[in-house]
Amino acid sequence: MSASPKAIREATTADIPAAAATLAAAFAEYPWTRWSIPSEGYESRLRELQAVYLAHALEHGTVLVSEDVSGVIAVLPPGCPEPTEDKQSRVAELMGDKLMMVFGTELPARLPDSWDLATIGVHPEHAGKGLGSALLLEALSRIAASEHPRVSLETSAASNVALYKRHGFTVTHHTQIADGPEVHTMAAEL
Repeated sequence: MSASPKAIREATTADIPAAAATLAAAFAEYPWTRWSIPSEGYESRLRELQAVYLAHALEHGTVLVSEDVSGVIAVLPPGCPEPTEDKQSRVAELMGDKLMMVFGTELPARLPDSWDLATIGVHPEHAGKGLGSALLLEALSRIAASEHPRVSLETSAASNVALYKRHGFTVTHHTQIADGPEVHTMAAEL
């Protein structure tokens, strides 16, 4: 008998390739990634970018996955260091000619001493079955028990706003990026 896909556990280094593939599938049509990643080799660039950021989150924050790795969430604590120079160099290579545009985009400040909900995604084959909520609830429970019980995030998918609102987040800012997506900045005090 196999474990439920909703059983949530901490990710390991061995989970990164599958978790990155899950996030790449979940973000395949996401407005921010479509805007920020070059179209040539988009799928492989997206998957590798997810792997780079997941490795950073695994080292400095919390990465949770469903037992079958069809769902992933990564949260980073306040004061988390930036990715290492080698990771930043690889990100720059993968983002190519979009790099300056993305890093030139200004988004509003987050709550002080706030955790960063860096990413959450469910493979499209498992979407709509409560897995995203299960991951979010587990991460929020851990953040609520921490020294800094608040969390911030950005989403460029209007459909995500309702999910986050159901879990106590409020929209703190909307940013319309010139020739790009609208970004909803959200926060929750837990």
